[in-house]
Amino acid sequence: MVKMSVLLKNQLLEKIQESKGLTDKELFKILSKNNPILENEFNKVLLDLEIKGLISVAWITKDTKRIESVTIEKDDDAYEKQIKETEDKDYEASFPNSD
Repeated sequence: MVKMSVLLKNQLLEKIQESKGLTDKELFKILSKNNPILENEFNKVLLDLEIKGLISVAWITKDTKRIESVTIEKDDDAYEKQIKETEDKDYEASFPNSD
């Protein structure tokens, strides 16, 4: 059971990331073509991925949900950049007579 949910989780995430966004019904249809899956298990995996912040789920209608992949943009942290530059300078300075 656990092995199947991990496989399903990976398949779900892959299909969602490939598309710009799709409904839960479309996604369920795509995934159940290859392997029969339970709707209950499908919804549990969707909820798990949403809790982890990997997908966004929004209700379109009473019975339909819109599912999209969440992309996290990493901002350059000035402090981290400064540390990296200092480490690079220290590394270069550790080689004597390398002018």
